[in-house]
Amino acid sequence: MRAAAVFSDRMVLQREKPVTVWGDAEEGCEITVTLCGNRASAAVKSGKWRVTLPPMQAAEHQRMVISDGTEQIVFRDIAIGEVWLCGGQSNMEFEIRNEKNGAALLQSLTPECGVRYYYTPKLSIMDAQSEAAERNTCWQTASEENAGAWSAVGLYFALEIAQKLHVTVGLIGCNWGGTSASAWVSRDVLEQHTALQPYLEDYQNAVAGKSSEELIAAYDRYVTAQNQWYEKYNLLMQAHPDTSWEDAQKILGASQYPGPMGPKNECRPCGLYETMLQRICPYTLRGFLFYQGESDDHRPETYEILLKALISCWRRDWGEPDLPFMNVQLPMFCYAGQAHLQNWSRIREAQMRVFQQVRNTGLAVIADSAEIDNIHPIEKSAVGKRLALQALCHVYGEAKPQEACAPMFRYCYARANEMVCAIQYADEGFQVQGEADGFFLAGADGVFYPAKAVCQPNQIVLTSDPVPYPKSVRYGWCNYMKVNVFGANGLPLIPFRFECDAVHQE
Repeated sequence: MRAAAVFSDRMVLQREKPVTVWGDAEEGCEITVTLCGNRASAAVKSGKWRVTLPPMQAAEHQRMVISDGTEQIVFRDIAIGEVWLCGGQSNMEFEIRNEKNGAALLQSLTPECGVRYYYTPKLSIMDAQSEAAERNTCWQTASEENAGAWSAVGLYFALEIAQKLHVTVGLIGCNWGGTSASAWVSRDVLEQHTALQPYLEDYQNAVAGKSSEELIAAYDRYVTAQNQWYEKYNLLMQAHPDTSWEDAQKILGASQYPGPMGPKNECRPCGLYETMLQRICPYTLRGFLFYQGESDDHRPETYEILLKALISCWRRDWGEPDLPFMNVQLPMFCYAGQAHLQNWSRIREAQMRVFQQVRNTGLAVIADSAEIDNIHPIEKSAVGKRLALQALCHVYGEAKPQEACAPMFRYCYARANEMVCAIQYADEGFQVQGEADGFFLAGADGVFYPAKAVCQPNQIVLTSDPVPYPKSVRYGWCNYMKVNVFGANGLPLIPFRFECDAVHQE
């Protein structure tokens, strides 16, 4: 008899919701779980068991006993509080020890700060080593020694929530750098959407004619060679920290990341859904935190469909159709010399549309949290705190939308030679650092010219001498620009576009 690996000493269980506990046992047994005076039992079927405990209030230092009538498993120092899953790719995975102020924060952490963490084992394939990797994991309390590898975004989020709600917050890290959202959904979800099938088709084309053994062997050879390449790269960057990625590859030879596709490559579609997400599902949660999109910038036109499919998939698997999903909108970013590209603009637009159209979602806007030529900005406190604001507003009712939400485009109309943009969450106006940048207008010819912006409460009025009859508008419609327009709440104006052949004339 055993419980799933995500259950251990020091775990955090979700308060005020039925709590699911599951595991494996011999056929014919009946498993009983007791916690906080509550008791639930279930028969073992096909070697699996699952029980559901009733909702409990916040508590500390609790004890769970799991029994099959002959032996017992006892978990100690359990907290009943708030539990969030930290999903996504490298910017969610980004460790607090590497964050701009991470060293100082780590020194301040104690178990009493009210944050605990479980890191889902990074398994790209379920093999003989997978079970051992899972069994070596456990929940950790906060301390300088324990927390170095925790998600920086997640930690900043949790500290805010714990302080505001006065409960222990548990984070489940389930993320992997460089991964597409397609890696985190089930195969049936990708197959249901014609627009998403290219992810599956690319994989099938890559592995065609090769056996699983051949593919795994090729990937293992790649890992060995790539690790050696990264060692050389780290030495190069220590000696010459200003070396660009392109120059590094000229010096060292091309990086082979992400390696040959196959059943062991973490970037394959649906792979991490099976080897990581399903290992912790359906651990009872308050909701999901998600920071991803960078690795889908090659298909920005279908990202809205993919993100909506992922949210629906996760909510289905957890059995809660309204489970909160707090998303991070991508910041401004480009590699040197690529500021003119617009694929990240389309990812950001897709993320905004999901927030507008999908119930129980939040959007942490971090357009200003950017570093040119660095896809991993080292300052993560703003990201975590803005995620916390979204949760406090949309989930806990502890913050008002005008406080938590970034100014957001609603609609626009032409008035003489002006374009008037109505903006939500800007009742108190804007903070503009210098002259407002990033606004463009176009007329019937579709050619965009820089526009002058006058920012007022709940609206921005745009004019451009070359565009006497404006029909279309863009703001921040590029991969990278320096953001200098903020709401009175300090949050950056969300990039937007409105392009139409006929705009209402007033």
